[in-house]
Amino acid sequence: MENERILVVDDDLSILKSFGSLLEMKGYRVSTATSAGEAITKASGNFYHLALIDVKLPDLDGTELLREFSQINPEMMKIIITGYASLDNAIISLNQGADGYLVKPVFPGRLLEMVENLLSRQKAGWERTEDLVKDLLASRERSEREKWV
Repeated sequence: MENERILVVDDDLSILKSFGSLLEMKGYRVSTATSAGEAITKASGNFYHLALIDVKLPDLDGTELLREFSQINPEMMKIIITGYASLDNAIISLNQGADGYLVKPVFPGRLLEMVENLLSRQKAGWERTEDLVKDLLASRERSEREKWV
């Protein structure tokens, strides 16, 4: 773990506290927000690797917050968490950019497993991009050298 930053968005303070404590024990740097507005402000001023988003927020539906986060940071992984699970809600969440979907009550092991899997997937994507850029630069450098030989 490299101190990945996670934003937890929920209007239930006990969930914020329990998720925050659990994730911090695993070495993540956690910020919390009790509303979509607060979450948007935090995400606009800070980079977060991942966000845990409650569907029912006081000022905006969590699925709408997914769209906002996708515009602010397209690389952020996003997990929707809901106590109001339905097939329609799951489909809407995934179509709006959720990378994961969990139903309350959330079991700590399942939460950590999903967070770790998504962050690993994110890191692997970044490494592939970095390797591609290195290969392209090396190829360009070889091409430039060949011009002078």
